[in-house]
Amino acid sequence: MVTANAQNAYKQNAILTASPEELTLMLYNGLVKFIMIAQKAVDDKDIQKAHENIIRAEDIIIEFRSTLDMQYELSQGLAMLYEYMTDRLMEANITKDREILEEVLHLAKDLRDTWAQAMKLAKNGDRPVEIAK
Repeated sequence: MVTANAQNAYKQNAILTASPEELTLMLYNGLVKFIMIAQKAVDDKDIQKAHENIIRAEDIIIEFRSTLDMQYELSQGLAMLYEYMTDRLMEANITKDREILEEVLHLAKDLRDTWAQAMKLAKNGDRPVEIAK
């Protein structure tokens, strides 16, 4: 049986040794996790736990948004998506609406899966196929 201290040390080491790409993936995983915990808390009528986890999810999205390089069109699109997700999470926090959380969870999973796929392509040296204009 692994102790809590050993688990925390392992997690801390994983964060300290992770590449920026891996840290981003960890944050996306955290975003998904916190939304799912918030959903369960809403189901259980645990308002405080739902609130705390929605705030954690919002904090991750705010961090993502603050790191965007706005000179790229992709960043501008992500900024709008992150703003939308933050707005929806704020609404979910006020109303404790599980459907709103489900909507944001779907977006978070799509972003996470896309990031994981991009990491895999970069690791293999692959480049995405360009679509003719």
